[in-house]
Amino acid sequence: MCLGIPGQIIEITNPEHKLAIVNVGGVKRQINIACIVDEEHPPEKCIGDWVLVHVGFAMNRINEQEAAETLKLLQEIAQTYT
Repeated sequence: MCLGIPGQIIEITNPEHKLAIVNVGGVKRQINIACIVDEEHPPEKCIGDWVLVHVGFAMNRINEQEAAETLKLLQEIAQTYT
């Protein structure tokens, strides 16, 4: 099973290599955004986007409400096991 974690892109660190910083619940990590950029949505336009992150890659964009709901569910699951 694969798990995509919602995060918000806060910075583009290397547009040529399609690298960005994402904030996932207060933790900032570098990710690859190659899967979500194209001519209509270049790296520079990704700042502020909510994305699903899996193994260091932004797999797709999601809306803020979807991100909030998913983060809430993940927190509830984590509380169940602690």
